[in-house]
Amino acid sequence: MIAQPARGTSLRQSPGLAAAADRARTVFRVTLPFICLLVVWQVGVILSGLPEYFFPSPATVAGSTVLLVERGILPSYIADSMARFALGVFLGVALAVPTGVAMTLSRRLSEALMPIVNFFHSIVEMAWIPLFVLWFGYGFKTILLSITYVVFFPVLYNTLLGVRTIPKATINAVLVLGAKPKDVILEVLLPGALPNIATGVRLGAGYAFRALIAAEMIAAQSGLGFMIFEARQNQLTHRTIVGMIVMGILWLAIERLYLRPLERVTIERWGMLRRAE
Repeated sequence: MIAQPARGTSLRQSPGLAAAADRARTVFRVTLPFICLLVVWQVGVILSGLPEYFFPSPATVAGSTVLLVERGILPSYIADSMARFALGVFLGVALAVPTGVAMTLSRRLSEALMPIVNFFHSIVEMAWIPLFVLWFGYGFKTILLSITYVVFFPVLYNTLLGVRTIPKATINAVLVLGAKPKDVILEVLLPGALPNIATGVRLGAGYAFRALIAAEMIAAQSGLGFMIFEARQNQLTHRTIVGMIVMGILWLAIERLYLRPLERVTIERWGMLRRAE
């Protein structure tokens, strides 16, 4: 006799199984395009018949990755690149946000600085690298300045936009209640501008990652950019592809683990969206 489920017993999946199934679907959806890309890559290698140094196979690139990890080269280069990236982004944000707030508080300062800001914003960081090398030499300072430079402008513009969208009535009301200028900045202007600042940080971080690799190709003796450039000079194409793949993986990790949560939390806390009560 087949046992019948007890009355009131749900035949639906438990919450734990449903969550696991959702995670599995997410992983499958994310990895499927990359699996297809690997298949196309391997088929292209077979059909082209090109030599390995010109068009390496996925197996060759995987073997090169294992070798670089075993020798400690790849972990060391990743650590160097990420340290430069993190410090450069931090300095760019730390300089841009106060500058943006000061420009919104002082019309004269804004009128004086805006033409200069727009002028320098039009000059790409690659144009500065030869001068940075001449002034500061090859190495950390040149790379750090290049990253800070590209982060500064998107964060500054978004800070200006965020502060200027705060209603003046809100600021006046806080002043009437006896708030000091410092309190207005910390309690009204910065919180109100945070969603825009978060957007600027996300844009600036993307530019910073590109600037990091470009600067390391020219002015570094370590890092992913240096590894890619050195591999090109020695015709180690598989190492170049390793560097490219690691760059992509690192950016996906930065974007998903740091930038996207930062933007989401900021918008939920200070923006138009609110957490459900």
